[in-house]
Amino acid sequence: MNQQEQERFDRLYQQHLKTLKLQGKAKKTIDAYARAVRRISSHFDCCPDRLSHGNLQDYFADLVETHS
Repeated sequence: MNQQEQERFDRLYQQHLKTLKLQGKAKKTIDAYARAVRRISSHFDCCPDRLSHGNLQDYFADLVETHS
């Protein structure tokens, strides 16, 4: 990710964490959700909100294939 995209990701990531806390999610749940977002972002090298439905389907299908 370039610097601008990384800053955008960081801002959105912090908002995501705040929302989960306000929803009363458990710490372990927040950690799991946060880890998933970081992994997806790392895999595609972009903010997850820029991904298409097809990108996410392919990613999760591969994940199920390799981890089940």
